[in-house]
Amino acid sequence: MLLKNATILIIDDDPDVLTAVRLLLKTEVREVLTEKNPENLRSLLSKHSFDLILLDMNFNSSINTGNEGLFWLNKIREFKSNAAVVMITAYGDIDLAVRSLKEGAADFVVKPWHNEKLIQTIKAALNIKDVSVSSSVVKSPIIKKELLGESEVMEEIFYKIEKIAPTDANILILGENGTGKDLIAKAIHQHSLRADKPFIKVDVGALTETLFESELFGHKKGAFTDAREGRVGRFEAANGGTVFLDEIGNISLHQQAKLLSVLQNRQVIRLGDNTPLPIDIRLVVPPIFL
Repeated sequence: MLLKNATILIIDDDPDVLTAVRLLLKTEVREVLTEKNPENLRSLLSKHSFDLILLDMNFNSSINTGNEGLFWLNKIREFKSNAAVVMITAYGDIDLAVRSLKEGAADFVVKPWHNEKLIQTIKAALNIKDVSVSSSVVKSPIIKKELLGESEVMEEIFYKIEKIAPTDANILILGENGTGKDLIAKAIHQHSLRADKPFIKVDVGALTETLFESELFGHKKGAFTDAREGRVGRFEAANGGTVFLDEIGNISLHQQAKLLSVLQNRQVIRLGDNTPLPIDIRLVVPPIFL
């Protein structure tokens, strides 16, 4: 539907957010309503018919912090509303926002947002509001050129890639051997904001104990026998891009501890050196470890 014909409800306990979005949308849509307290949702939905609801992920309530958005998203469905729901989230809650897509949200926006991006997100959500929220699927011609599949399950995967890829959230990909987890990882990278940076796939299960640190973290010249030249590790080579760690469950606990330290601190130390090197990577892994 057209944006100018839409009635939109904004639910956020931050009055500055309510004011900013209301001012942005008041000349773009038919009607904008704002509400600070999500407890008033039932009353609002009984009195008005909304085309779209902008819903914050966190409120000062008795619901567990970080899960309020998911709680009220489910309540909106219980109240039989057909409104498309777009979640408002902070960067730290992106994982929860991604989960909200599976539970019926049409999309999410991250604070602080660009006004043009917010309007585009609202327009896109309105365009799919007539699709059942519980099975909402948007076909992505671009992604479908790279990944084959026309089943409902595959269409849902394409939709999730399209929504998740532009975020910077770390991704856990579930699937049995041979189902194409590496293809999904590459598609996520190609449709992310890191697409012009390296995509590095590492089969960590194939690395021997002696090569593990050198391959992943790099080494200086002379760090060990036959280290005639310095070498950049896989993490350093992927700086600014995406790392897909395959077969992570096959490495030893000792190796996992070293890897965990790097992922937590986002810095590597080459063998034979004492200087930490900061790395900026997005991590994509199969099950066992994240």
